[in-house]
Amino acid sequence: LQDEETRKDYDYMLDHPEEYYRHYYHYYSRRLAPKVDVRIVILVTVCAISVFQFFSWWNSYNEAINYLATVPKYRIQATEIARQQGLLNKTKEKGKNRRSKEEIREEEEEIIKDIIKNKIDIKGGYQKPKIYDILLFQILLAPFYLGKYIVWNCWWIYRFTIKGQEYGVEEKLYIIRRYMKMSESQFDSLEDHQKETFLEQRLWIRENYEVYKQEQEEELKKKMAMDPRWKRYRRWMKNEGPGRLTFIDD
Repeated sequence: LQDEETRKDYDYMLDHPEEYYRHYYHYYSRRLAPKVDVRIVILVTVCAISVFQFFSWWNSYNEAINYLATVPKYRIQATEIARQQGLLNKTKEKGKNRRSKEEIREEEEEIIKDIIKNKIDIKGGYQKPKIYDILLFQILLAPFYLGKYIVWNCWWIYRFTIKGQEYGVEEKLYIIRRYMKMSESQFDSLEDHQKETFLEQRLWIRENYEVYKQEQEEELKKKMAMDPRWKRYRRWMKNEGPGRLTFIDD
């Protein structure tokens, strides 16, 4: 009876002895209730998810680097930069410091990958992970992001709705991205010439974007119509189809 809540339950039991089912419920609910603070459980869960996120993104980033190291275009450029900086010559030391061919090959591979990491800006889902993107920091910084979003919207309304200023390049690309329903990382992963084409076609204007969207859909239909695999699939759907039953007479 050292706990205040249990003392209240005990006093209530003395005053109302006939409500024994209620007394049993309160007794066992307190005995079997978890002793761990829910806030601690939530914090540990968020931290575990954040750690998994970070290492998963880092693994994806390393996979992208390993792939780029196999692409001749990037590998040749990285090898040339390494030769100009004299990094490959250091791997071929003689005398006591002489190493096996396998060790030299592994070190050269690491040098090439390091150059690719420094020279190539990988965007999209395989970009270099940032600690501020994980769930834990996103939750902690949520008030800051919310305030930033409100200020940005007020700034947008003031400049382009009230004052009627013309859109800049960044604002035009932002409107195009919204029309395309793409995330920022997806849009950033597009090639620069694609974005320039969007600007040349003035796709930040809704009417122009609708025309562009319709043209893209028509072009996709034509490609699918000419694709042999798609033709085989349509023939199969027409002649066989999923779940079709046939009965063959003996």
